[in-house]
Amino acid sequence: MHYIKYIYVSVITLLFFLSCSFQKSEKNDLDNATSSIKDSLTLAEDSRDYIVKVGDIAPDFEMSLPNGEKIILSSLRGKVVMLQFTASWCGVCRKEMPHIENEIWLKHQNNPNFVLYGIDREEPIDKIEELIKKTGVTYPIGLDPDAGIFTLYAKKEAGITRNVIIDKEGRIVMLTRLFDEDEFKKMVKLIDDLLET
Repeated sequence: MHYIKYIYVSVITLLFFLSCSFQKSEKNDLDNATSSIKDSLTLAEDSRDYIVKVGDIAPDFEMSLPNGEKIILSSLRGKVVMLQFTASWCGVCRKEMPHIENEIWLKHQNNPNFVLYGIDREEPIDKIEELIKKTGVTYPIGLDPDAGIFTLYAKKEAGITRNVIIDKEGRIVMLTRLFDEDEFKKMVKLIDDLLET
């Protein structure tokens, strides 16, 4: 009888330890899976080479337009702001810019609550004028001769085209990279929605 009781207690004890071990293993598996998902999301963000993220207050800067006018980002609070980083040598930029012109700028250029600035990376005024001529855009494009503005938002070696959408409170609400039609449509809708509120 004592022998059976001993076996019974041993089996229960063994099952208890196995259960604890299994639960710990399950927890580790769950932790590992969660960590893997977080790593994937971080990798996706990192692959775009931004150093800012959605929800951040947009880094402030001062920019000159070709006509000499100065733009200070923080002075635009209360407006929806779109920044498009571009350059004349960027084929994807030249492909995207007419879409920005036709689907965003022409629709909202007279709205006092909206501003759009192209920001030409590391090029002189004559290259900006050439870019405007080739793409047919009418929205203003400012100078970023040393990529000082660009590097507030993305890594120095990162590519373009990229867009930054900023809400009326000065927070980044969308970051795009390259020209993806689905992402572009989402950006157009987001701007429309922000301007309705």
